[in-house]
Amino acid sequence: MKTARRYGMKVVASHRSGDTEYDTLAHVAVAFGAEVIKTGIVGGERTAKLNELIRIADYLGKWAKVASIK
Repeated sequence: MKTARRYGMKVVASHRSGDTEYDTLAHVAVAFGAEVIKTGIVGGERTAKLNELIRIADYLGKWAKVASIK
């Protein structure tokens, strides 16, 4: 990730198709400062990860870094 950032690349946290409802990917994305989290179309296991991102943002409050997709 350090090398990717050094060369101007963005970090994308992504889950596998058919992944479980574990919300760990949300924590990994936040911990590594990923600019994007790729979970696919909302539903099931994807919703669990997105909901966890919302909980993390609420917990971090004003310190949360919310990335916008352009």
